[in-house]
Amino acid sequence: MIYVFKTSVDNQAKFESASVLLNELLPNSEWNFDLEDCDNILRVDSELNVAEILQNNTIFECIELE
Repeated sequence: MIYVFKTSVDNQAKFESASVLLNELLPNSEWNFDLEDCDNILRVDSELNVAEILQNNTIFECIELE
C-alpha cells in the first residue's frame, strides 16, 4: 500500500535524521521525500501500517494525507 504524508523534513539535516529512522522502522519498505513540494511529501510503499508507526516518531512531524 502507498502512504502519503505531509512532513516537517525541509532540509538536508532533517532528511538524514529521518532516513536513519525510516530505514530502522521500515526495513522492507520503499520510501522517498519530495522536498521541492511545499508540504515536503513523504511517500511510503509498505505492507505495514505505516501511518501508525510514523505518527508517533520524535524525529519529524508527519500527517497522513488522503
